Amino acid sequence: MSTVDEAVTETLVAPRPGDPEITPELVADHGLSVEEYERILDLMGRQLTFTELGVFSAMWSEHCGYKNSKRLLRLLPTEAPWVIQGPGENAGVIDVGEGYALAFKIESHNHPSAVEPYQGAATGVGGILRDIFTMGARPVAVLDSLRFGDLDSGRVRYLFGGVVAGVGDYGNCIGVPNIGGEVVFDRGYEGNPIVNAMCLGLMKTEELITASAAGVGNPLMTVGARTGRDGIHGATFASEELSEDADESSRPQVQVGDPFTEKLLLEASLELIASGAITGIQDMGAAGITSSASEMAGRAGNGVEIDMALVPVREQGMTPYEILLSESQERMLVVAEKGREHEVVSILEKWELEAKVIGQVTDDGRFRVLEGGVTVADILALPLTDGCPTYEREGVEGEDIKLLRETDLSEHMLPRGNLTGLFRKLLGSPNIASKRWVYHQYDTTVRTATAVRPGGDAGVIRIRGTSKAVAATTDCNGRFVYLQPRTGAMIAVAEAARNLVCVGAQPTAITNNLNFGNPLKAHIYYQFREAVLGMKEACEAFETPVTGGNVSFYNETDGVAIYPTPVIGMVGVIDDASKIVGQAFQTEGDDIVLLGENTDELGGSEYLYVTARLVAGAPPSLDLGKERALQQAVLMMTHGRHLRSARDCSDGGLACTLAECALGDGEAPIGISVELDDDLPPVAVLFAESQGRIVISCAADQTVHVLRIAKEHGVPAAKIGSVTTGGSPFRIVMPEGKMEADLVEMADAYFGALPRIMDAPSTAGA
Repeated sequence: MSTVDEAVTETLVAPRPGDPEITPELVADHGLSVEEYERILDLMGRQLTFTELGVFSAMWSEHCGYKNSKRLLRLLPTEAPWVIQGPGENAGVIDVGEGYALAFKIESHNHPSAVEPYQGAATGVGGILRDIFTMGARPVAVLDSLRFGDLDSGRVRYLFGGVVAGVGDYGNCIGVPNIGGEVVFDRGYEGNPIVNAMCLGLMKTEELITASAAGVGNPLMTVGARTGRDGIHGATFASEELSEDADESSRPQVQVGDPFTEKLLLEASLELIASGAITGIQDMGAAGITSSASEMAGRAGNGVEIDMALVPVREQGMTPYEILLSESQERMLVVAEKGREHEVVSILEKWELEAKVIGQVTDDGRFRVLEGGVTVADILALPLTDGCPTYEREGVEGEDIKLLRETDLSEHMLPRGNLTGLFRKLLGSPNIASKRWVYHQYDTTVRTATAVRPGGDAGVIRIRGTSKAVAATTDCNGRFVYLQPRTGAMIAVAEAARNLVCVGAQPTAITNNLNFGNPLKAHIYYQFREAVLGMKEACEAFETPVTGGNVSFYNETDGVAIYPTPVIGMVGVIDDASKIVGQAFQTEGDDIVLLGENTDELGGSEYLYVTARLVAGAPPSLDLGKERALQQAVLMMTHGRHLRSARDCSDGGLACTLAECALGDGEAPIGISVELDDDLPPVAVLFAESQGRIVISCAADQTVHVLRIAKEHGVPAAKIGSVTTGGSPFRIVMPEGKMEADLVEMADAYFGALPRIMDAPSTAGA
């Protein structure tokens, strides 16, 4: 069958002895609505078996079926001359020149990390690595985007510590460098942390392979680890809200990872692809064998027949239902060339792994499951992958958000205390303070290709044998999206692009991780719709197509949703790695230039959160045309070798950006003398998070070239000061006040905040 509407099945499948009776309660427990189940019955033309119910439950879950997001996601731009593979595969792929391609993807592991933070985060890293090497690319870097509640909670510290350890341990064991990301703390993520992992992989363009079950009669083989009972119904678990008792009730749905097996599987998979003995390969991720087999069949327009009695298992007595839906880690499904199965087995044995034939590709378009030769599930493949119902729901903005956005912030323009004291307090807040405590737990230079390590705007990896490098960043300000979803999502894309141009990279494409609450609620669907539209507008303006990503709904605990958080993972290309720009001030006497303009927009700022515990006001305004001009101007400055440093001005405003440039990595802080002539209140000048700004430094004889390039691009630019010595103070003078701080005290606030907080007593139940 070529479409889901052509015919219903007439195959009769007898109930399996011992399986439960299909009742309305059981259907509801599997996350299917009454209408969806009736639709399934119409497709099947008969009652379902328990195994078939499990299969539909997984494939028609939000996590696998994208039923509340697919219609909107189709609005995003996905094509460009440099895009080799767009959405629909394990990862997106772009051409980066000189015969090389970059595969990249971001995925979430939010719910598992809320229940078991170490394994939840570790297996999230493992899953995204497999998405990359199943495309034929060798993973060369990972990034992570992490969000938690405030660190004054012992439970949040427990979750944060566990997630960081899980990310670090898994990545370090695999031998893939962590080159950056972001960490955010806000009460908006109190009950439901956000754990998003991104991976980059490099390959020659001809090495690309897709996950397709091509070749009727070709054998299907499982490779890697054996199947156990961990992670059963993980996809369904990710498609429902959490509750306070989720820790204990949901632990069986959290997978357990083994990075050493993953490393062997990585090498074995790349060797398999290079051998030509296989035609397709896919990670057994969400929904395990069910999703990998049915999706591979759907892409090829073929069918598959698999026998659960042939699947290598590590626990006795596993049923077909359990084997099909297990999300045990470090497993792949491959389609081998008929007659070359022995080569697959031989390669896997070389890497001390197992490979076993469990079925074959068929020409009837069916997803057929056997148990020792007895049929336990027989479903048309396309209804599983393409037939999931999609919805466009009513979206209405919440009245409470409108009121928050209209909050009068004028009283907060008046400093509540000494400006220097406020500055040090902000510099030591967990969101501004150095995340060195985090990334020092990660291996950031393994494989020796890392050109820019964590701690700045973007990470950079060199492409060996060429002059090129690739840069990557993750970015989103959930407060901005919460207060105004469309603008907030546009800002996320714009800031990601600014991060890339600051290291000298041309923004090229994005992968996104859309973290939201329950889409069945009108105000959540409104947030999602507006965020997608904002992302669309910004991606079109910057010519950064979306090559894939992940939607994570139901990020709620007891009905309270997280901030809407559409994380942008953006990649860029640097044609000449010798032109990479640093992000810290370097040389006494250099000029400091501000590109862009200061405004008095305090809405959603870290200043408001730290000083008043307030998330309110309108987020900063954004002009996409001006943002694009700023990007092009900075790239021209970089290509002309006019810059010594460049840093995006965002969290904490201009004062905190200047401080980060002055403090660098903490080894040799350097003073500055800055004079600002803005006719704005000092609080706004120092701490507003106005968009479209980048702080750069350059040798004094290069300033004229920098200002000329800015003028040619219509970008406001002004020399605002100079770099002084390491022993001099950090000084900012304004028409209505000044701020002067000691570098030693600044360094203590900036680099010591997280270690001090994490040293506080922490328990899981606090």
